[in-house]
Amino acid sequence: MTAGTVLHKTRTPLHLWFWAAYLVTTATPGISALGLQRQLGLRRYETAWMMLHKLRRAMVNPERAPLTGAVEVDECFVGGHEVGLRGGRQPGVKALVVVAVEVRGAGSGRVRLQAIDDASADTLCAFVTGTVAPGATVHTDGWQSYQRLSRLGYDHRPRSQRAQRLFGDDPEEILPRVHRVISHLKTWLQGTHRGVSEEHLQVYLDEFAFRFNRRRTPMAAFQTLLGLGSQQAPTTYHEIITMGPGAAERTAELTG
Repeated sequence: MTAGTVLHKTRTPLHLWFWAAYLVTTATPGISALGLQRQLGLRRYETAWMMLHKLRRAMVNPERAPLTGAVEVDECFVGGHEVGLRGGRQPGVKALVVVAVEVRGAGSGRVRLQAIDDASADTLCAFVTGTVAPGATVHTDGWQSYQRLSRLGYDHRPRSQRAQRLFGDDPEEILPRVHRVISHLKTWLQGTHRGVSEEHLQVYLDEFAFRFNRRRTPMAAFQTLLGLGSQQAPTTYHEIITMGPGAAERTAELTG
């Protein structure tokens, strides 16, 4: 029954997997590996950590539809405060993440998040073309790397944060929805997980997007995760711990 799914060759009882899927989709702040270990009464932290990572890898539907309508896009760093950086896009030891949010009136629709290596035009435009439907309206700040979007068929509407400050306005208000999502993301990573390692960051971003996009229907999220989990190919423990730069030297992530 579990062959070829994310539960392939699992030694953990299936009812514990169902409880884990329920908790990760319905608990308001999400759940950490330590919290899951306590809730399920598991003897080993590593078991809870692995269960959550396998579930996170089942949260991306390969057939999901692109974002449509009007979309706000911006980047942020995650990983704590770094002394000495000048400018919001100066590289450091923190991880860079690009975020896209659908505009739905005064609120937000679906989101997409991706860990990226840099804020170059190639990287940012590739993210937009991979997540936003052609012809959509894309709102960004004035960062030059987004200028190519108009040539790619998008209705690109940049707004300058510098001009916003000169007029005495709050620069955060030019992209209010994406900045709210970024704020929620940082609070969630630090509050629930106490931070995450960079090589595993993308699966946490996938979990955040999955939960955010289904925030009003947690039970439907639970049912969706069960369905996706039965469709996804299995990932082994070795594949998970050796994912990303430097991960081969690590046997487990201690901030799950």
